[in-house]
Amino acid sequence: MGKAPASVEFRNVSKRYGAVTAVDNVNFTIEPGTLLTLLGPSGCGKTTTLRLIAGLEMASEGSITIGGRDVTLLSAADRDVSMVFQSYALFPHMNVLDNVAYGPTVQGLPKAKAHEMAMEKLRLVGLAGLEKRAPSELSGGQQQRVAVARALVLEPQVLLFDEPLSNLDAKLRRRVREEIRELQLGLNLTVAYVTHDQEEALAVSDRIIVMSNARIAQSGTPRELYEQPASLFVADFIGDANIVDATITALHGERAQVQLGPVQLDLPHRGAGMGAVKLAIRPDALQLGDAPGGLAGTVAKAAYLGRQWEYTITTAVGDLFVVDRGRAAARMLGSPVQVALEQAGMVVLRLE
Repeated sequence: MGKAPASVEFRNVSKRYGAVTAVDNVNFTIEPGTLLTLLGPSGCGKTTTLRLIAGLEMASEGSITIGGRDVTLLSAADRDVSMVFQSYALFPHMNVLDNVAYGPTVQGLPKAKAHEMAMEKLRLVGLAGLEKRAPSELSGGQQQRVAVARALVLEPQVLLFDEPLSNLDAKLRRRVREEIRELQLGLNLTVAYVTHDQEEALAVSDRIIVMSNARIAQSGTPRELYEQPASLFVADFIGDANIVDATITALHGERAQVQLGPVQLDLPHRGAGMGAVKLAIRPDALQLGDAPGGLAGTVAKAAYLGRQWEYTITTAVGDLFVVDRGRAAARMLGSPVQVALEQAGMVVLRLE
């Protein structure tokens, strides 16, 4: 790639449709050459934010800069960005090569030059040899790569992905997300990526912005968001947490004595005061055993997923979702069990 990657900056950006605010006073920066994921449930504003970067939507307020240039009022055609759509949006009547060469051709480059640029990008995404095929003759994963090659052919400053894996089956998703990440790192691209799949976000991102109700709920590295969620929403959205009621009974320095049913824990208080708090407990921070000392419970549900068993255990503090990756024998429904708590996977959250 010839160009240096560009930064993207949102300053106080809002987008309104009549009385509905789709994006509400959002601020963030994507550093050059990094992959930032906008993550959140349907209707949270993440796709609108992506379309604002692309120029497919215009901001109602605030400013957007790409590579230090103010693009707030520029149309999509005047911004140096490319988007890979969820549907891939390939032209069915054109072969793969012409699909990828479409951008340079529309810009008026000679056909031979446009094809040369397209072939270079097809080699890059591992599709050399398939250039004469029609999109309908390709698998979903191959169509996805054609869409990526077409977006890359004009060497944009910023590459945008809108739910790029949602049309692929689970096994292929893992492979294609690894390919996208390798491409992004190998070509030093600035990428904004939209998904509602938290595992996908954790796997591909340098940074993640979690959106909720048109605003940023929290931003940070995948690890920061998983281990230090700022709110119940983020804790629950990233990584399946058990949210339970607990009580802080004493504070000492950065840590607190936390009472969870019959069990006493010593955890960082993270700014919470004495009294009622919520505790987010990761499913893999719970160990099933038979020795007393944890929470006594009963097996309410059990599902075998090959690499792991997933259980719902009924306890005095509520139903707990537990992931057991051991090779232990299955636990029968209705059988008694002791749930041991691993403090590393537990986070105190203030009541909201």
